[in-house]
Amino acid sequence: MSVLQPCNRESTSPSQSATILVVDDEKYIRELCQHALHRYRVVEAATCEEAIEIYQKERFDLILSDVTMPGGSGIDLLKQIKAFDPNATVIIMTGFADSEIILSALKEDADDFINKPLNLIQLKTTVEKALAKKVLKEELADIKRSNNLKNIFMSMVSHKLRTPITGISLFLQNLQTGVFNCDDPIFQENVAMASEEMRYLGQLISDLLAFNQVMVSGEGLNKKPCDLNEIVAEVLLKCREVHCQFGATVYFTPGTLPAVLLDASKIRFALLQVLDNAFKFSREQCHILVSIESRDDMVIIYISDTGIGIPEAETATVFEKFYQIDPEQTGQVRGFGMGLFYAQNFISQHGGDIRLTSQPGSGTTVTIRLPLK
Repeated sequence: MSVLQPCNRESTSPSQSATILVVDDEKYIRELCQHALHRYRVVEAATCEEAIEIYQKERFDLILSDVTMPGGSGIDLLKQIKAFDPNATVIIMTGFADSEIILSALKEDADDFINKPLNLIQLKTTVEKALAKKVLKEELADIKRSNNLKNIFMSMVSHKLRTPITGISLFLQNLQTGVFNCDDPIFQENVAMASEEMRYLGQLISDLLAFNQVMVSGEGLNKKPCDLNEIVAEVLLKCREVHCQFGATVYFTPGTLPAVLLDASKIRFALLQVLDNAFKFSREQCHILVSIESRDDMVIIYISDTGIGIPEAETATVFEKFYQIDPEQTGQVRGFGMGLFYAQNFISQHGGDIRLTSQPGSGTTVTIRLPLK
């Protein structure tokens, strides 16, 4: 029997053209369901195995399955679909008033039952109710996910802000109680530490404001013809100022390309996140190479550094929200772990893509591709 594989297709709501998979070995039953559910897109399968093969290729809003079929029962199908997608909506059709069958289906989380012979009004009503319930469950799940993300974000923000505030507060307390001698080298070290923590605190607040503006801006794009070379040069200068690494060697090779239709603020933000990481994870004598070229109908931006690099196992997760690389395992990585998530999102909105390759100790290369037209 086939093994279910993930499918990325999003489900639809009842107000749209929902897709229903009808599974029954009797052709006339499938045709009857097709007729009764004409307002939906209905796909048919005659066996459990055929249904699984179809489900591998497409996500369905609802599965309507008979219990008794050759080569596998509707309960078997229910188990496999629910194991793959616990939120799948499955209605079982049965001609038997057998409590064992009903209990087995309930145990496997069937959403509803329809008795055979089919009553067409009952069939349509049961399907409509199941689809409405599915939408409600998805909305509640979205709310729960949103609340969880909000709680994670607030917890992370409070932790990130508390760290520099604690250091500055301790320094001021020691200064107030006369612990320091102003001529003592230790005092000068603590002044430098407090100044650095103040700078970091200011950067955190700037980042929070930037992320807030990003989230408020939503999915829309305000595209205008832009000089991409100029945008990259501006972001490079800003990164050097923020990280105070004027000793870093930066090589920038502009491209020969026409004005590109972009939402400048979002592309600037995306580039800032990538270049910020290049500076942040580079060594003292770092080399950062940035080049732009056009190829076919795409403009390609390469950003390479000679920093600490990223383990291969982590390269697939760096674009996840709140994910942060912690090479020193200190738990004190600066930032909020949202920059690359939004960078990827904004580049995708433009019809482009962003890729990352890296080796520990050998640096990282990020490739950004954007359509010229």
